[in-house]
Amino acid sequence: MRSIGGGIGCLVAVVAAMPATAADRVSLDLPAGTVGAQVMALGRVARANIVVPDAGLWRRPVPPLRGALSVEQALAAIARGSGARVEALGPGSWRLTPRLRSPAPRPKPRPLPPADVQGEDVVVTASKRDTTRDHFAGQVVQVAGADLDLGGASGTSKLADRMTAIASTYLGAGRNKLFIRGIADSSFTGPTQATVGQYFGDLRLSYNAPDPDLRLADLAAVEVLEGPQGTLYGAGSLGGLIRLVPHAPDLTQFGGSAMLGGSATTNGAPGVDAQAVLNVPVIADRLAIRLVADSASEGGYIDKPLLGRTDVNRTRIAGGRAAMKADLGGGWSIEAVGIGQRIRGADSQYVDREGPPLTRSAPVTEGFSADFGQAQLILSGGIGQVRFRSSSGVTAHDLMERYDATPPGGPVQLFAQANATRMQANETRAWHSAPDGSGWLAGFSYVHNRTRLTRLFGEPGELLPRTGVVNTVEEATLYGEASLRLLPGLLTTGGLRVTRSVLDGAGEDLPLALSFQALARLREVTARRAQTILLPSASALIDLTPNAQLFLRYQQGFRPGGLTIEGPLVRRFRNDRVATIEAGLRSGQPGRDRFDGSLTLAHTAWRDIQADFIDATGLPSTANIGDGQLWTLEALAGFRIAPGLRVEGAVSYNDSRIDEPSSAQAFALMDGQAADRAMILARLSQIPNIARFTGRAGAVYRRTLSGGRDLRVDGWLRYVGSSRLGVGPILGERQGSYLDSGVTARLGLGRYGVTAGITNLADVRGNRFALGTPFTTGRDQVTPLRPRTLRIGLDAAF
Repeated sequence: MRSIGGGIGCLVAVVAAMPATAADRVSLDLPAGTVGAQVMALGRVARANIVVPDAGLWRRPVPPLRGALSVEQALAAIARGSGARVEALGPGSWRLTPRLRSPAPRPKPRPLPPADVQGEDVVVTASKRDTTRDHFAGQVVQVAGADLDLGGASGTSKLADRMTAIASTYLGAGRNKLFIRGIADSSFTGPTQATVGQYFGDLRLSYNAPDPDLRLADLAAVEVLEGPQGTLYGAGSLGGLIRLVPHAPDLTQFGGSAMLGGSATTNGAPGVDAQAVLNVPVIADRLAIRLVADSASEGGYIDKPLLGRTDVNRTRIAGGRAAMKADLGGGWSIEAVGIGQRIRGADSQYVDREGPPLTRSAPVTEGFSADFGQAQLILSGGIGQVRFRSSSGVTAHDLMERYDATPPGGPVQLFAQANATRMQANETRAWHSAPDGSGWLAGFSYVHNRTRLTRLFGEPGELLPRTGVVNTVEEATLYGEASLRLLPGLLTTGGLRVTRSVLDGAGEDLPLALSFQALARLREVTARRAQTILLPSASALIDLTPNAQLFLRYQQGFRPGGLTIEGPLVRRFRNDRVATIEAGLRSGQPGRDRFDGSLTLAHTAWRDIQADFIDATGLPSTANIGDGQLWTLEALAGFRIAPGLRVEGAVSYNDSRIDEPSSAQAFALMDGQAADRAMILARLSQIPNIARFTGRAGAVYRRTLSGGRDLRVDGWLRYVGSSRLGVGPILGERQGSYLDSGVTARLGLGRYGVTAGITNLADVRGNRFALGTPFTTGRDQVTPLRPRTLRIGLDAAF
């Protein structure tokens, strides 16, 4: 018997093969805890089906429950202790929902962060059916929001530190491109869509823009699904999916929390960060508001002697979100969410490979900025056992980058690039999930995305426009998935997505001297076009033992084509597509079992790979470089070796090869180059930015001390092997092969806490990313790790 539940779920049910009747009495001895914990225990003992559709009710505290009671008597006691009401759904089935209470007296304030839910079943909400991990056929990693908050809120770099399957370009906050499981395309922010789908709730954060790098503040969890997710998530999820699961406004409890930290970086400038969360029930059990604000100033550590400046790369980040949730009654609710973030980088974070430590010999300032905003409206509810959810949103994402373009011995020159994205999206679905994992899902989605890429080039203060491009994509999609338990130990799933994409585009700031033939060719290239994409999926999940499972999975993903800049004109590139087949074996569940582990082997065929390169003018461009094959092997294991002490390890191995490189593209890259053609072809044959080997080891220690105090220590080591920067002779430089590390300790003092943490313990310089400016300036460039940094923080909850 399995259970569906968790601190972040919207629907919780516990069931067994033979349902209980209301008159059956069971012997209960349940300690004080939460509604969720007692409901799951009651369901297991009484073989009852109990639904708790409200996440706030799931977390409410209840007193001990003891005695020989019928299911109805036990539920009545739980309801009295939690301010809920019991509703009979049918034979052996009940539902608990919040009871409308008088607004006075107010609930007693208590710490806002939810109780530790370790040991409960993990719900994979990114499955769009709220499926338990034991019913999900695929590799999924879920990181609790409390783990990400430890040591202060940070961006997706903290998520990458905890996993071996995630890679980043490390261009800077708000500029990075993320990759999962070896599916990497390029190093620049260009017209290609991201290979990783990033979502906040049910709506994507971006389309063909870099990682917005939202602070991972006040989240219930972050879910990472590895491998293509095209059937349920459509374009752009070639490598996998990262989904931020926020805490919804709590309709019952007033509370909040605050964190403040200061940091000191070796040979760098100090930094400071702050975060605040406030939850206010406006109308008890009916309407609540949740506010999150965060701010950080990350001290610089890179010097520019030619400008007479030190610690130039300070980055300032300010953002937050506001959410309002209203209970409409009958299990229906509506929620409005607003997200905003502003990033300002004073200068670049790369240095000269052979120069003095942490210095950059550039004669210009290479600052950047990133602004992100999104508004969402979510309607959710259910009719009987069928759940419904519709999410609509609008997104604005702007990025401005500046690069040194000074040639050796030439005049000072600057290149500036702006990427402005506007997106409207809707995702509507209905689903039903049975306790044995069977069920169905049907949905519709619509995305309209418009991205404008503009470029300026010249001497500082006298920049002139270069050719730009506008790409527009409109997608309308129908998708569905169904799961059926053919045998007691066999769960099969099949799905299909049908997407109609309409692509449009245009060149901007074109040279005035273009010939009539060139203009005619441009009109042909930018003509409106449409394509229909079918993405099937299939999987099987086999229960080998009560704690061990084998899964087989086939999935596809795609990215639409678009327009790119090449020289003074624009050129079209085609859509690319991946097909992955994988097999995995897993045992146990993190936090619940003494041992948990998984082993996954995947093969991916990648057709018409979209990637960036340097064109004849020295500017980045995009092309389809050929077809590729990828083999990925990933192993994860965790051990609880003593009370409160858990150690874990993970390794990822990627073998990627472009087995059919485009001949035309290969020779185009060789034009004007003195390098050996065999060397260039060898560089062309490796998919960029992916290390062949990545490994991680970590340990977490928790202990409850006397006087209401508690201690937690979290330490880790992560090794990233070597990889290639990109495609072609200019972008073929090696990068990676470094060891990163960190340790954080928190002493809890009731409602307060003190935190101390150190990152980059060995003060490794390394080379995260071998690119600064894409221009040939006669200087090799590397991106070092942030030097050893100490952070001291305080936190409080009320």
